[in-house]
Amino acid sequence: MTDAVTEPGLRAGLEAILLVVDEPVTETTLAQVLERPTHEVSGALRELSAEYTGAGRGFDLREVAGGWRFYTRAECAALVERFVRDGQQARLTQAALETLAVVAYRQPVSRARVAAIRGVNSDGVMRTLVARGLVEEAGTDPESQALLYRTSSYFLERMGLRDLEELPELAPFLPDDVENLEEQK
Repeated sequence: MTDAVTEPGLRAGLEAILLVVDEPVTETTLAQVLERPTHEVSGALRELSAEYTGAGRGFDLREVAGGWRFYTRAECAALVERFVRDGQQARLTQAALETLAVVAYRQPVSRARVAAIRGVNSDGVMRTLVARGLVEEAGTDPESQALLYRTSSYFLERMGLRDLEELPELAPFLPDDVENLEEQK
């Protein structure tokens, strides 16, 4: 005897699909996926939307741009913003700290130069640092046309520095035989 897979109900199916979408989904698409008539899907979506509103949930099911999608309720915007902002203040990875140090001491610098100094591709880390506002674009290199990056005023603020002149000297942190390290590569 085999266990039959129990199909979820229409409402549960709609909720599951809408929870994972990143853009509005049409009633027709939902009806096809759930193998239900479009008018049933349409009615269920409207019922769910009214139910969420009536219950005062923190999310809303809205029909926008020809489809349906979950959204945060407007009255919860300040809480969501605080959560997202605090999440941006999470600790930086070792790769991000290394990349940030290269940018801080070599700016303006291209991604290729950062990668050459670190010895690994740093594109993803650079995107993260830009997204967090610690690094910003600083024009293009006249020779290679590569985008150049520098630290931002937010970087200075987070580091407690008035300007880049307050960055500590690197020499005390370098190995004594730094010249020999370069020759061994």
